[in-house]
Formats: sequence, structure tokens, C-alpha cells
Amino acid sequence: MQSLIPAIYPILKSALHLDFVHIGLIALTNQLTASILQPFVGFYTDRKPHPFSLAVGMSFTLAGLISLSFAGNLPLVLMAVAMVGIGSSVFHPEASRIAFIASGGRLGFAQSFFQVGGNAGASLGPLLAAAIVVTRGQSAVLWFSLLALVGIAILTGIGRWYRKNLALLRTTKPKPDQQQATPALPRGRVILSLAVLIALVFSKYFYLASMWSYYTFFLIGKFGLSVRSAQLHLFVFLFAVAAGTLLGGPMGDRIGRKTVIWASIMGVAPFALALPYANLFWIGVLTAVIGLVLASAFSAILVYAQELVPGRVGMIAGLFFGLAFGLGGIGSALLGALADRTSISFVFQICSYLPLIGLLTWLLPNLEQRRRASA
Repeated sequence: MQSLIPAIYPILKSALHLDFVHIGLIALTNQLTASILQPFVGFYTDRKPHPFSLAVGMSFTLAGLISLSFAGNLPLVLMAVAMVGIGSSVFHPEASRIAFIASGGRLGFAQSFFQVGGNAGASLGPLLAAAIVVTRGQSAVLWFSLLALVGIAILTGIGRWYRKNLALLRTTKPKPDQQQATPALPRGRVILSLAVLIALVFSKYFYLASMWSYYTFFLIGKFGLSVRSAQLHLFVFLFAVAAGTLLGGPMGDRIGRKTVIWASIMGVAPFALALPYANLFWIGVLTAVIGLVLASAFSAILVYAQELVPGRVGMIAGLFFGLAFGLGGIGSALLGALADRTSISFVFQICSYLPLIGLLTWLLPNLEQRRRASA
């Protein structure tokens, strides 16, 4: 449902006579409301869990979709996407905690499995938008409110299960034997490591912002594709992101999270650098590879951060999900303003260098080696 918003940018741009900077403002509003509250929600629910906050978050999304389907001017669109963002902000910290509780110790797999639901849905959004909204118009967004109603019913059931199993929250607090297995890092090293992880999230989500918000415009402008065809290309990219998300967590459990972060952020660099200059066929291939490789990092980054700061599952999840959405929104706004001043092609050329920030991964301590050394 959230991915409907970038998928209908071309429709909103045409119907409401918007500039790229307005498209960036819409993205910024949605992503900031989906980010600012998350660390605070996570901090609060670490202390006092709220099992039915998941259904409450989905209710905000429902209200936002209904409003978006009728929005006839930019302020109403901003209000609608803000409600969708608030729903995300309420949903993610507690949902991440439920994934943590249900992991059975396979933390990377659990986070990937949780996140791949969102990414798979994000990949289907442009496809469904092309099939339904493009042909029927903006008001057809209302049909997707049915998904929100189903979501509210499902999440209410999950809330009941969660309420019965709140005793398992004790597993989120480090036990003495766990602290011995993973020796505590000095406070300064923890802060430095978190700063590096934040920089990597910046690299990842600024680059993804260029794809989510402007990839369709890039294809339309460079190759003359129709809106429908461009959205199908966006679907391929987002489907690859979903597949990469599913792979990243289990790989981190097996070979180490730092290794996955290295391979994901730096491994995508040569493909990103080549993308702005490729023809349509190779752009399709490159974006699939970029989505697959780049997306594998986030689960590893999130679990790595939770291991750095044990006992703060909700707060760390809220912080990093919030950063992901917030940086994506800020990136969309800045890149939209840059596109108005230069061109979409220039934006993609600039963004192709962002994965090189992955060199900072060298500064991260190897937590797996520390655990083995202390065993």
C-alpha cells in the first residue's frame, strides 16, 4: 500500500500540474512522518509493549489511502501521505519486536522474513498501480483500502497472540552468559559503529530514493516509455529488492553480518556506476542486480545494531527503520529539486557514486570474531 504513493507520482504530476520539487515534497512528507516517530515509539514500547498498536498503525494507513483517492490538490495529497507515514511509524517497531521474539535465535532470517513482506508488497505496488490506477485514475486508490481492512483484521489476531506471549520479552534482554559470549565494546566504539551504520543506511536509501521516486521518469525521459511500461520496469527492480532482502538475513546468520554488509554496499558500486550510461536492455539487467545486492544489507545492518546495543530491540528497530524512511524522503526532496535545476539523467549520474560510502564498513568491529575469541 505504501508503494502506491511513488507508483502514482506520474499521475499526480499530470493531474495536479506538479513540478519535480513537488513530487519530492510528497515523498519527503510521507517518509518523514514514517520516520520521526519510530525511535520514540520503539523506546516507549521497549518499556511498555502495546500489542494492538499494529492494528492502530494499519488504521492510519487506511485513512491515508481513502484521503489520497479523493485528494484534489497538493495540501490534501500531503495530508493523505502523512497519515500513511504515521501508520508505518506506529507499525514497524512493534512488528520488528514480534519478529525478534519469533526468531528462535535466527535473528537475521527473522528480520529478512519480516522485511521481505514489505519489499514484496512494494514491488507489487507499481504493478497493481499500472493495472488499476493508471487505467481508472487516482480515485481507484480507494480499492486498495480493502487491503488495509484485511490487514487490520489480521493484525488484531496477531495482537492477541502477542498479548499472550509478552513474557517472552525477557529474551530481548541480554543474559549474563550472552554478555560473556559477546564481550561488550567500549562506549566510544559502539557510538562510532552506530555512526558508520547510519552512514551506510544513508548511502543505501539515498540511492534507493532515486530509484523509487524517479526511475520511471528516467526511463520515460531517456527512452520514451509509456507510464505503464516504466512502472513494469520499476516492478522488476522492487521485486529484486524483495529477493535481496530475503537472502541478506540468513546469509548474515551463516557467514557474518559484517561480511554481508561489505558485499552488499560495495558489491553494488560497479553496477550503479554503469547504470546511467546503459541501454534499455542492460538497464533492466543492472537494476535487477542492484536491487538484489543492495537490499541484502539492511537486515544485516539492523541485527548488527541490535547486537551492539542489546536489550533495546524496539528502539534500534525504530531508529533504523526511521532513518531508512527519513533519509529516503529527504533524498527524494533534494533529488527532485536537483532534477528541476539540471535533469533526471544528471541525478542518476550523481547517485551512482553513493555506494562507495560502503568503504566505511572497514571501521566496523567483527562481532563474530569477538564471540569466537571469548568462547
